Amino acid sequence: MTAGEKAKAKTEQAEGKTKEALGNALGNDRMAAEGQAQKSKGDVREAKEKAKDAFKH
Repeated sequence: MTAGEKAKAKTEQAEGKTKEALGNALGNDRMAAEGQAQKSKGDVREAKEKAKDAFKH
């Protein structure tokens, strides 16, 4: 996994998790949903990079 892509994935996951928690705390369903989507996007990016690494070896 390239360091840049790994960092992007972790950043998206962290930002999404924070946004989701804040949305839930404020009762803002839209913000919570956006956070969940952003976290999922980071999860997908991380899975893609792990799959690339698995096929390199």
